[in-house]
Amino acid sequence: MRILSALLLFCTLPCALAQPQQRKKPIEIKVVVINMFEVGADTGDAPGEYQYWVEREHLDTVLPFPQGYHDLRLNEKTGVLGVVTGVGTARATASIMALGLDPRFDLTHAYFLVAGIGGIDPLIGSLGSAVWSDYIVDGDLAHEIDAREIPSDWKTGYVPLGKSTPYEQPRTARFGTDPNADGNVYRLNPTLVDWAFALTKDTPLPDTPSMATRRNQYAEEAAHHPPSVLRGDNLSASTFWHGKLLNQWARDWVKYQTDNHGTYVICGMEDTGTMQSLTWLAKAKKVDINRVLILRTASNFDQQRPGATAAESLAETKVRQYSAYLPALDSAYRVGHIVVDNLVTNWPQTRDHIPQK
Repeated sequence: MRILSALLLFCTLPCALAQPQQRKKPIEIKVVVINMFEVGADTGDAPGEYQYWVEREHLDTVLPFPQGYHDLRLNEKTGVLGVVTGVGTARATASIMALGLDPRFDLTHAYFLVAGIGGIDPLIGSLGSAVWSDYIVDGDLAHEIDAREIPSDWKTGYVPLGKSTPYEQPRTARFGTDPNADGNVYRLNPTLVDWAFALTKDTPLPDTPSMATRRNQYAEEAAHHPPSVLRGDNLSASTFWHGKLLNQWARDWVKYQTDNHGTYVICGMEDTGTMQSLTWLAKAKKVDINRVLILRTASNFDQQRPGATAAESLAETKVRQYSAYLPALDSAYRVGHIVVDNLVTNWPQTRDHIPQK
């Protein structure tokens, strides 16, 4: 009997070993909220871009994410996932690619909301305003010569990649025939942006006496208005630039890269990196690139006020010292969560159909 039992065990053991381990079904994610930085803990202290989302959307489940910048957080009931990419295009690109390839998640129907702060053009908007963007333009891919060596007939020393002079026409991709193939500009799904803007355009935003004092120091009429929800385009560059002259460059650069379709309104540092990864993930059928929204809120103006130099203004422009730092963080959540909650609440429809205005 002992010999027979041993033989039976020997025969069945390879079969048991050959059985593949049963994998857990990937978690279906409804919305990914993408923030770029957090200054301390995720909850309970001075906030960065992540904290209000963690606390108010109850992202209570912490998921280790060693292949990315920061641990992920999930609301298991709503299917909302929070990710912090880290500051700068490189970290954002790597973190979002790592998320998209993570087998724990099914992102094929997920919506992606970038919610962060940035510097606004006082010609267009005021402190604390929230900006939905159609075009995300890269401000790093370029040739550059030192300002002291710019030819007298050049407007800037910044030259589009693959060109010989500033704003050289025709604006064609350096690699191939697709004008967007080189990562200089990304256009978001206008139908989804239309819907998000229409849904949130009347959202009340926080204002403070100190914000009013600062915005009234600027000459531009738009800068004097209380914060509001706007629609305009985003210049993404890992170099934190500042000043009136670079503001004019930003306006010109966005016009050039979008063939005059876009209008520069606000700047950030990571969004073309995020868009690059999502674009490639979409080609791999991991995500739907038509389900991406980018919301930036104005923590500061992108240039000096009258009577101050660009250097003096830059010295004042540090994280947590921005003119509207906390209100801008609050605005990002107030506006963004309306979209997130609507997508989640109406998931039987929004899972398979992108909402329209």
